[in-house]
Amino acid sequence: MAIKKQFSSFQEMISQSNIPVLVDFYATWCGPCQMMAQVLEQVHGVMGSKVQIIKVDTDKYPKIASAFNIKALPTLVLFKNGQPINQIEGVAQPQQIIQYLQSQI
Repeated sequence: MAIKKQFSSFQEMISQSNIPVLVDFYATWCGPCQMMAQVLEQVHGVMGSKVQIIKVDTDKYPKIASAFNIKALPTLVLFKNGQPINQIEGVAQPQQIIQYLQSQI
């Protein structure tokens, strides 16, 4: 599921998406963030092409995290039409995230 991509503008990337974008704000040193990687694999398996899942390392991109007021890790932020809709802080279960995404799509 995870594909590393470089982008020139985070805002451009999320606003040009034709589908909702779920952004996982994480850090490599964060234990719960590592657990979320497996959870998001399961979410991707169910949601497929209905939602794009992107991971943003807050240590490498602190300005992006700051722009969206990310205070805890991991934090998931759902974007639709380039705008943040909602966020989930902490580790969540796959079914919880799937149900939430299905209600928003």
